[in-house]
Amino acid sequence: MDRWVEIQFDCIPLRSIDRLDIPMDASPKFQEHCLRVKAAMEKHGSHNTYYLHNAKCTYHLLNHPVDGMIQFKFHGTVMTAEDDMTTKGLDLQVELLKETCTWLSEPIVNWFQETVQRSVAVEFDHYIQAGDLKKTEERIAKIKEESESDEGFLGMYL
Repeated sequence: MDRWVEIQFDCIPLRSIDRLDIPMDASPKFQEHCLRVKAAMEKHGSHNTYYLHNAKCTYHLLNHPVDGMIQFKFHGTVMTAEDDMTTKGLDLQVELLKETCTWLSEPIVNWFQETVQRSVAVEFDHYIQAGDLKKTEERIAKIKEESESDEGFLGMYL
């Protein structure tokens, strides 16, 4: 084990979603997922926002392979700065999944739920840096160019 905090997640850039209808034959679990993504888009928009799901954050508090582990599951939205290069904010729902700490109490769980948010912000910045920054920069330049060429026109009566 070479990491103090283990974080894993699947990420959906909300700008990549072009349909919000839920398939009629979707499983209840997938329907719930679709509704959460739709709610995230309604609340935070789709520009510079990412939906994280299938996500876990594990803390190892002791130098022991089993004892002293706290694991949370989470899902929610990450908002990035205008340049799409750093995390600006998070709106995550965090739940204790499992633990091997006999001394764990509710105030500690609450503190760690906030710590998960901070840990995910740091990890998401690493995720951005590990991605293809050139494509991100090209996408931002294209958006600016289109906006300037249309003189900022956003639509009728705007």
